[in-house]
Amino acid sequence: MRTIIKNLFIGLILIALGFAFYWFKLRKPSIDEEFKIYGNVEVREAEAAFRQSGRINEILVDEGSIVKKGDLLATLETDTFSQALSNLDAEIAVANAELTKLNSGTRAEEIALAQANVRQTEAIYRNAEEDYRRQASLLSSGSVSEKLVHGARTTRDVAKANFDAASSTLTLKRNGARREDIAVGQRRVQAVQATRSRLETALEDTRLFAPIDGVISSRNKEIGALVTPANTIFSISIRSSIYVRAYVSEPMLGRAAVGTLVQLKTDSRDKIYQGRVAFVSPRAEFTPKTVETEDLRSDQVYRIRIIVTDADSALLQGMPVTVSIAPTTATVR
Repeated sequence: MRTIIKNLFIGLILIALGFAFYWFKLRKPSIDEEFKIYGNVEVREAEAAFRQSGRINEILVDEGSIVKKGDLLATLETDTFSQALSNLDAEIAVANAELTKLNSGTRAEEIALAQANVRQTEAIYRNAEEDYRRQASLLSSGSVSEKLVHGARTTRDVAKANFDAASSTLTLKRNGARREDIAVGQRRVQAVQATRSRLETALEDTRLFAPIDGVISSRNKEIGALVTPANTIFSISIRSSIYVRAYVSEPMLGRAAVGTLVQLKTDSRDKIYQGRVAFVSPRAEFTPKTVETEDLRSDQVYRIRIIVTDADSALLQGMPVTVSIAPTTATVR
């Protein structure tokens, strides 16, 4: 009799344990029960880097500093850029002077000099022409040699060429610079000015400004370091939007639809935070090792992102969070 009672008692205990296992492990919460899931805080970060290479001259913030968008964070040495700007200013002055000269045309004094040169070369040419004709007229009588006549003709041809050249020079000076030459001068001025504009932008880029409001979470370089645009100088935590990454199994996915209002609690504080489901991944994945127990790690779940609507500075990157969804949930669209 005692054996029967003992076996009956053991059986009742096993049934109770099985029911408890089903209740706490296998049974899915109904819509009338609070539903809890677990996740981690995600704080998004922005990287701040110089757009120019150079040596860091000054660092104005440190880790933990609260910054606003547009705040000056650090600067590079500017000696090279300043010297290059001075050289370009000189080139611009020269290019402008040459363009002014082209637009102004030839001075009156230069035209007068060209006219005098024309008169001189014309007189030489006329004299050479007369000498050649005189020598040529005496050739038939044998008074002069053919060689002498040939020399007179050559002298006349040279004088004619000099006269033509002087006349062309006078015409050019009267007409002034060609439109093409003026256009070239204008393009040169524009090219040097464009180079200066690029250098001014490069000089401005030696100043590093905060790209967004946030908190400096890491300072990666020190004064005197040589950096390039590929080097991150600061990482800035964006405190305006704090998220929680959590995972929901497929049977309970309807309880965590987009817009669902939730409550969140960390292990380090008693404060209850308010949140809203902002995103549900369309793709299932296996439960991350850090989120669920060993017997559920092979289950497939859906990642959700929750916006913490009343976040404060106590929520830190990676902090574990318990997410509670009330029995009758409300949603916000």
